[in-house]
Amino acid sequence: MKILVTGVAGFIGSTLSIRLLERGDEVVGIDNLNDYYDVNLKLARLERLTSFKNFKFIKCEIADKTEMEGLFAREQFQRVMHLAAQAGVRYSITNPHAYIDSNIVGFINILEGCRHNKVEHLAYASSSSVYGANTSMPFSIHDNVDHPVSLYAASKKANELMAHTYSHLYNLPTTGLRFFTVYGPWGRPDMSLFMFTRNILEGKPIDVFNYGNHRRDFTYVDDIVEGVIRVIDQPAQGNFDWSGDSPDPGTSRAPYRVYNLGNNNPVHLLTFIETLEKSLGMPAIKNLLPLQAGDVPDTYADVSDLVADFGYKPATLLENGIKNFVEWYKNYYRID
Repeated sequence: MKILVTGVAGFIGSTLSIRLLERGDEVVGIDNLNDYYDVNLKLARLERLTSFKNFKFIKCEIADKTEMEGLFAREQFQRVMHLAAQAGVRYSITNPHAYIDSNIVGFINILEGCRHNKVEHLAYASSSSVYGANTSMPFSIHDNVDHPVSLYAASKKANELMAHTYSHLYNLPTTGLRFFTVYGPWGRPDMSLFMFTRNILEGKPIDVFNYGNHRRDFTYVDDIVEGVIRVIDQPAQGNFDWSGDSPDPGTSRAPYRVYNLGNNNPVHLLTFIETLEKSLGMPAIKNLLPLQAGDVPDTYADVSDLVADFGYKPATLLENGIKNFVEWYKNYYRID
């Protein structure tokens, strides 16, 4: 298939693209290569893709309507995996406009491109953040998610609503994937595993929010990619048992679905840090801090719908995933 991967220089986008290219798909990857974090890391991820003859990279901005119209008209994609977004809960507190430009304006441009060019299936990254103030665990796609606690979360919830509208109006199959705390090799420097590893190796304190009482459903990147590929290959179908008298938030009569992609095994942050300390063979100096604005205490994915519809459930053990990350980190930064 000919597949568009947006955010191709990103953590998930680059890892996914390698898998798609290896199985023979033609991948067109786009990214604006912004400086939200180290551009050299993004370029290094891209370098891994350039050896594939069936890969093409285009530097562009998803918020640019004219650019996106031209891209879709020229390339005529069969499937789209939309990963490009302004990420980060905490960054959204101080830089709200970046989230509207990328996550809202950019997403409508993707939807319009799919609508006008007969794209067979749009899959897109949502987030566990949409569960917001929900406290019923594990989080289910059939739960109401109308109480976001950060603008980032609100933008991802908006994406799901926008996608449903296009599925309903134009019969465009769309599937939203709520990712749960993705980690692994080639990860993002603004995420906890990357920051903790860097600071521990440099003998610097690590900031541990909520005094370490967070629980997170840490999900290994290869497990995320496997789930994404299965979803891309199976366009969303309408649920003909859906009823407006008792509306199910996770499905629709339209070809629209959302799924949780998480490990279904929440881990306390202090346990996560202990596992990292063992892998590094070094102790962490912990700076215990209160819960940050926009954060939620716990995440825990109910993946029963993913299992039922795709026969798949993430399963990488935390110890193995962290070990793989540490090996990559030391190799990438040439640390003995």
